[in-house]
Amino acid sequence: MKKTTESSSNYNSLETMSTSELLTNMNKEDKTVPLAIEKEITSIQNFIDVAYEKMKTGGRLFYIGAGTSGRLGIVDASECPPTFGVAQGIVVGIIAGGDSAIRKAVEFAEDNLQQGWMDLQSYSITSNDVVVGIAASGSTPYVLGALEKAKENGIITAGISCNPNSLLSKLADFPITPEVGPEFLTGSTRMKSGTAQKLVLNMISTSLMIKLGHVKGNRMVDMQLSNNKLIDRGIIMIQEMLSISYDKAELLLKEFGSVRSAIEKYKS
Repeated sequence: MKKTTESSSNYNSLETMSTSELLTNMNKEDKTVPLAIEKEITSIQNFIDVAYEKMKTGGRLFYIGAGTSGRLGIVDASECPPTFGVAQGIVVGIIAGGDSAIRKAVEFAEDNLQQGWMDLQSYSITSNDVVVGIAASGSTPYVLGALEKAKENGIITAGISCNPNSLLSKLADFPITPEVGPEFLTGSTRMKSGTAQKLVLNMISTSLMIKLGHVKGNRMVDMQLSNNKLIDRGIIMIQEMLSISYDKAELLLKEFGSVRSAIEKYKS
């Protein structure tokens, strides 16, 4: 079956283009990505609503992928604790080849049909958890094997791919398939496909964290205060949300240790 992600680029003779032409044409292609995702909003919503029901009773969110897809899952998972104050291990990113594959490709790791499920099992995964398989092609054996075994064990699955009717979209309980078309550089799915996957992951994790109560108004009140920039951001949040001076907000943050606690204690 012909994969859209492997189709020939809409552009040719890239090496003859000026820098301006290269950038303009890449940007032109990138503009199509949000429109492709817009068509998948209902599918994303359906998965989020089911994942929320699992996570509000202690379930976890797993991302699993290979190469660029795996790295994108790890990035999204790793940003949840500092952004939303959730414990490590609530959102988990797994990549074919293990952590060393984050920086350097591990040859043939994505071709192992059994390893994905073995990696999930190392986290004592249960039917209270949910798994998102990420694969631009929708045909990565590492991801397909993991999702197949997850389904056999009663675990809800979603699949993010960029090829319609891919094996992943047929296997997953909740297929999410933004069809972004051929890449500017033929077959380079780190481009539009990677952008689409990143945007979908942003939507999934951010929506879930909001629904789980880690946001107040439009503020990250549970964020970890791990550097001076974030401490200053926290002080300004308190200042604006309570309509008090910066100095008073700073004292509250020092006293109570978090934005949420400072606001709640001040109001009580």
